Amino acid sequence: MNLPAVALELAAATVLLLYAVSLVKKGVEAASGDMVARTVGGGGGRLRAAFYGCLVAIALQSSTAVAMLAAGFAVSGALALDAGLAVLLGADLGSALVVKILSFDLHWLAPLLIAGGGLLHLKARSRKAIEAGRSVLGIGLLLLSLQMIGHATLPLAQSPLLPSAIAYLGKDGLTVMILAAVFTWALHSSVAAILLILTFAAKGIVPLDVGIPLVLGVNLGGGLIALWLTRGLPVEGRRLPLGNLLFRGLFSAAIFALFSLHAPFDWLPGDTVAARLVNLHVLFNAVLVVIGLVGCGLMGRFVRLLTPEATGAGDLTAHVSALDRSLIDKPAQALAAAAREVLHMGNLITRMLEPLMTVIQSPTPETVQALRRVDGDIHRAHSEIKLYIAAVNRGVLTEEQSRRGIELTEAAIHLEYAGDVVAKNLLQIAQERLEGAGAFSQEGWRELTLLHGAVFSNVRLAANLLVSPDPVIAREMVRQKEYVRHLVQTSSKNHLERLRQGLAASIQSSDMHLEIVRALKEVNSLVTTMAYPRLRETGDLLESRLVPAA
Repeated sequence: MNLPAVALELAAATVLLLYAVSLVKKGVEAASGDMVARTVGGGGGRLRAAFYGCLVAIALQSSTAVAMLAAGFAVSGALALDAGLAVLLGADLGSALVVKILSFDLHWLAPLLIAGGGLLHLKARSRKAIEAGRSVLGIGLLLLSLQMIGHATLPLAQSPLLPSAIAYLGKDGLTVMILAAVFTWALHSSVAAILLILTFAAKGIVPLDVGIPLVLGVNLGGGLIALWLTRGLPVEGRRLPLGNLLFRGLFSAAIFALFSLHAPFDWLPGDTVAARLVNLHVLFNAVLVVIGLVGCGLMGRFVRLLTPEATGAGDLTAHVSALDRSLIDKPAQALAAAAREVLHMGNLITRMLEPLMTVIQSPTPETVQALRRVDGDIHRAHSEIKLYIAAVNRGVLTEEQSRRGIELTEAAIHLEYAGDVVAKNLLQIAQERLEGAGAFSQEGWRELTLLHGAVFSNVRLAANLLVSPDPVIAREMVRQKEYVRHLVQTSSKNHLERLRQGLAASIQSSDMHLEIVRALKEVNSLVTTMAYPRLRETGDLLESRLVPAA
């Protein structure tokens, strides 16, 4: 056996496996990112949240991607902690089901998927078709990588070296589980890790008594990945992966305890070691979903005790303006500083919008006043940016610098208008609710919450566009605007139908409902204008929505 050649082939196959998983995830996110995000953020009851998490994980072939999406919604307040934990547990099951599907002999499908997906990705004209082709190509490459791993492991199975090493490690199941957890974290893909283990098992290299702690370790390591990736998020975003890791860790410890006590695992279905291990992986996550649906509330309370809200940090958290007057005679640096301050305005708008629906639903004088103070910060930032860019414009600028200055000024103006809409319209509704205005109907509130989530998503895209002026982000914003328009039309139509039926809650809240719809639509239109300069540069923006006259 040529060990370096085998190691190189195995490494190449593993990298291809990781790349294929990433390709599928990126393709699905690009083709249906908004729908995926709305599905994860839709939450609902725990059972429905777990079901949505499972579906999205199957589509993305990654429970970690679902965890990152859910953490973002938790930070914005759109996803409750217990529902978010259910989403993550469902995603773990979805990831396990993906592994189960890929464990079947599908080698005949790889050439078809690579050829079809590759041609679709290269030749299609619409963006969704291109990204769908990318996803299909990724699945084909994934199947091809599994074939390459199987081919690379043949010499290892015939060599006494690796089986002897595994037999030696098998004497210490805890070490095996820990190594598998660390290996999974290093790969940043539990799907890839478990597929590697199954391939080794299929070749007779990994026996069942070693495979069981390996599978438990992969499940533990899968929870570590999301916890690591969310370490920089606010505490609301870190709680979800922490709770999920605790669920996985406790259940892995319980199963490992049974394994250490030599409990029989012959009952596992499957004719081969690989089949038994993949069934153990699926059963582990399926049972964990059932346990989690019952214990999400208790786990949520425990996680809150472990991660208390951050206390104020005094002046260390105060915003320091990026508008350095010493850079006025250096246009390139001055405009970069102005862009940072416009981004700060975008972050302030995000802070106003995040808790808005909660404030309207359950207002308090303190929360309403806190959001009004944020609006004051937006006004001050807008005034300072305008004066700063005006001073920069008095110098000698290139045509590109002059255009950039105009774009930043317009962005600041639109963000200030958006802040005014929130403060003068939406916070006024919160004030009315505080003074005893009627409640919304259940269906009406669901429509408003969905609309708010779509608008908030576009505001975050606008902030991303300020950091990276990518035409892809700009096109996504305009597509999101079309979705918002659809939600507005649907909500207005449904509301009028409820009024026609004489629904008391809709009659009492009619003015507020329509005002929230109008205000959110206006906020969305204001932030979307920030995408237009990028689209004009690429020729992707039509001058008019009217059909040209014959």
